[in-house]
Amino acid sequence: MDRRQFEQIVERALTELPPVFADRLENVAVVIRDEPTEEDLDEAGLEPGEELFGLYVGVPLTERGEYHMVLPDRILIFQGPHERHFQDEELLEEIQRTVVHEIAHFFGIDDERLHELGYA
Repeated sequence: MDRRQFEQIVERALTELPPVFADRLENVAVVIRDEPTEEDLDEAGLEPGEELFGLYVGVPLTERGEYHMVLPDRILIFQGPHERHFQDEELLEEIQRTVVHEIAHFFGIDDERLHELGYA
């Protein structure tokens, strides 16, 4: 899949968010990268060689106090790991799942709760 197709799937996942969530996505940038860096893996608590599909970098809404004049939080979505692990017919759903998973972290939902909801 080329980069533009991948971007369109991510954009579609964002536009399909319920308004109650989409309207609160402020000061967050969604960035698509080919592969995670060693720093990304470290941030996620993974070892080199482990796969990372997405990463939220920032301060969740539930933990913010004074939060003015700061750089945007980032949601990183990694194309390479998605393409290596999922076949074409499941790729769309898995990219969308990753986008929702990382947005949930922005809202302060942890991995345990995401697992209960089927997004981990």
